[in-house]
Amino acid sequence: MRCPFCGNTDTQVKDSRPAEDHAAIRRRRLCPACAGRFTTYERVQLRDLVIIKKNGKREEFDRDKLARSIRIAMQKRPVEAERVEQMISGIVRRLESMGDSDIDSDKIGEIVMDSLARVDTVAYVRFASVYKNFQEADDFEDFVHELRPPEAEKD
Repeated sequence: MRCPFCGNTDTQVKDSRPAEDHAAIRRRRLCPACAGRFTTYERVQLRDLVIIKKNGKREEFDRDKLARSIRIAMQKRPVEAERVEQMISGIVRRLESMGDSDIDSDKIGEIVMDSLARVDTVAYVRFASVYKNFQEADDFEDFVHELRPPEAEKD
C-alpha cells in the first residue's frame, strides 16, 4: 500500500480488525520512511459494476460517491455513523447481487431512497429532492404529502 504522505510503497500494517459489522477489514498502517499513520479498509467486491446514467453515459460504480451522497442527506441527523455505513454496505451488496453488472442509475436511486425511508424520513426527503430534481417549494409539498398517511374520515 502506497503511503499517502510520501508515496513510499513499503508500508507496515500495525493493527487489523473487522469493521462495518464484519463486512470490511480496517487496517492501521505506518510508513517507515516518514512515520505517517493512516487507515485503509478492505472490502469484498463481488463484481465490477457499471452505472448507466439517464443520458446513456456509462461509468464505473463508485462506492465513495454513493457514500458521499448518503452522508450529505444524513447531515445533522440523529443516526449513528455505524448505522450509515451498514446501510451503504447493504446497498452495495444488494447492487452486486442483482445478477447484472450494468445497472441503471434510476434503480440505484430507488434502492437508496428505500433504504433512507426506513432509517430517517428527513434524509429520505433531502435525497429525494436531489434525485427527483425538485424545482419549487410545491415539489417538496407534494412529495411530503404523499408520505403522510391519509387522515381518517370525519363522521
